[in-house]
Amino acid sequence: MSTLEKALEKSEQIAQTNTEKSVVKNRVKSGLGGTIPSTKRTVNIDWEELSTQGYLSLEQGNSGLAEEYRMIKRPLLYNAFGKAAEGIERSNLILVTSSVPEEGKTFTAINLAMSIANERDKNVLLIDADVAKPTLAKRLGVTASPGLIEYLEDDSLNFSDISLATDVANLQIIPAGKRHTFSTELLSSNRMVQFVDELSQCYSDRIVIFDSPPLLAATQAEVLAGLVGQIVLVIAAETTMQSTVQEAIKRLEERDVVLALLNKAKYGLTMDYYGYGQYGAEH
Repeated sequence: MSTLEKALEKSEQIAQTNTEKSVVKNRVKSGLGGTIPSTKRTVNIDWEELSTQGYLSLEQGNSGLAEEYRMIKRPLLYNAFGKAAEGIERSNLILVTSSVPEEGKTFTAINLAMSIANERDKNVLLIDADVAKPTLAKRLGVTASPGLIEYLEDDSLNFSDISLATDVANLQIIPAGKRHTFSTELLSSNRMVQFVDELSQCYSDRIVIFDSPPLLAATQAEVLAGLVGQIVLVIAAETTMQSTVQEAIKRLEERDVVLALLNKAKYGLTMDYYGYGQYGAEH
């Protein structure tokens, strides 16, 4: 084979490889696009049941809990859409996690999503990324449904196959999906990176909230922490040991924005003191 023939063959191979890459990339993007994608199912949230469990409801606009979450969400929204967003990659993607189980991360993720959904010009996508012990979907009344794990495992699935609309017009949900032995590897895959990039870049008015596993209980949490722009670390007041919190913070040292939220405080919270602080770099 002549040198020219070899060069032509190599050129064809490169072209074919680029075409294959383009097909994969388009396959990932096919379920998203530039507008809010349609969904195939709608979930009617049992607001009365959520309210009995202490969650924020649509009717609690003037409650103390509603006011607390207004204050909690404000710096997150500023980091996502204000001047601070210029220095934060994927600033509209927020991870809600904790050091250990039972600190209230799912409670916080749901209430934060509800509060932001009440904004007049914001859309919220709430993703159950606690793939080892998913509870978010159950709390919201979602029955068995394909979710994040199925999407990462199966290239043929689109966004609309896993995203669920709710009776709140600007709130969508993605369940965790099935249990998987290699869930950490799926969450660290190229498909997941492409997915979060799409979520961050295609929707200028959307906040994406991930309910994550606890940092010290599962490896998936650290993987997810590297994919988002902001992290809310939920700390159970008077329960979680300081050394435990410090260990969790060490695992987030390379992250730009880590906000700490004090949960389960026994004293009454006021407008001036609501258990909210910031670790890490300031923006």
